[in-house]
Amino acid sequence: MYFIVVKFPVKPESAEQWPQIVADYTADCRSEEGNISFEWSRSLEDPLQYVLVEAFTDEGAAKHVESPHFTEGIEAMRPHLTGTPQIVSRQVEGDGWEPMGELQID
Repeated sequence: MYFIVVKFPVKPESAEQWPQIVADYTADCRSEEGNISFEWSRSLEDPLQYVLVEAFTDEGAAKHVESPHFTEGIEAMRPHLTGTPQIVSRQVEGDGWEPMGELQID
């Protein structure tokens, strides 16, 4: 699976509306056949930074970046950013989230 984390530096005037700005893109990505996970969070340290954690099957990752909604979503984000997003993208073993071994809750 491909596990991807992206940090988006958002303009102050766009920060509160960011979930709505990316809503269509998020829905489209979540509906992709190869999507395992697609979740947004807002940084606690920097309220102008949103973090996207996503995972795709090996086959789904290429289709994801080749999809029309990927390009459309990137272009919709562009005017709301203060800089280039920072990304970590790695192919890892597994097929989704697993329980944390060090912290089990009964």
